[in-house]
Amino acid sequence: MNTSITVEDFESAAMPHLNDLYRTALRIIRNQTEAEDAVQETYYQAWKSFHRFEIGTNCRAWLFKILFHVINHQRRKIWRWSLFADIEEAPCETPTYESPVPQNLTDEEVLQAFEKIPQHYREVVLLADVEEFSYKEISSALDIPIGTVMSRLNRGRKLLREELAGIAEGYGIRNNEEAVAAFV
Repeated sequence: MNTSITVEDFESAAMPHLNDLYRTALRIIRNQTEAEDAVQETYYQAWKSFHRFEIGTNCRAWLFKILFHVINHQRRKIWRWSLFADIEEAPCETPTYESPVPQNLTDEEVLQAFEKIPQHYREVVLLADVEEFSYKEISSALDIPIGTVMSRLNRGRKLLREELAGIAEGYGIRNNEEAVAAFV
């Protein structure tokens, strides 16, 4: 336990992650004011607990864990029931063809497709593919088993590919399953 912490220690360890935390909170909450509040509460909780933080360890992962606790606490407080319905997360038995994503999609189109996938998948995809957290870090941040992280990441990516494939069709790019079958 670190009893000689300073404001400078906290600022140098925690503040570089402010933009990443805000961006993630905004993607999950979808409301600028509530995202700002969640990040502010995250930093408040981090400051209160900073005496237990070991300088030199992964402050970013620690802050993201606090952020997800804050977001989940706010949701429980507001709605008084769990928003995350447990969905059977058994792995797919048969691999299926997943169409490629065209390279000329705009960021806006990708973000719109991303917003359409369910939140519990979106959180895992965001932490893994955008924030580049490990499965273990995601598991810790979201308080879910690593197997659930892997399953949600797989399903989230699949749902995102399906959304993006729909956009690709708008560009005239279609899934030609006969051509794919010829190569398999």
